[in-house]
Amino acid sequence: MAKKGEARERITLACTVCKNENYRTEKNKKNTTERLELQKYCPKCRKSTIHKEKK
Repeated sequence: MAKKGEARERITLACTVCKNENYRTEKNKKNTTERLELQKYCPKCRKSTIHKEKK
């Protein structure tokens, strides 16, 4: 069960090259207020690209 007032929120990561939404993850919005940018594999581009947190 999720706790009331939990700080973690679900986010979607989208490829910066093809704009495809490939990954879903969680982050702690109290500790990391800025948007995430991770180097991940994009199956559509078939290479590792930067994935940014979507609005």
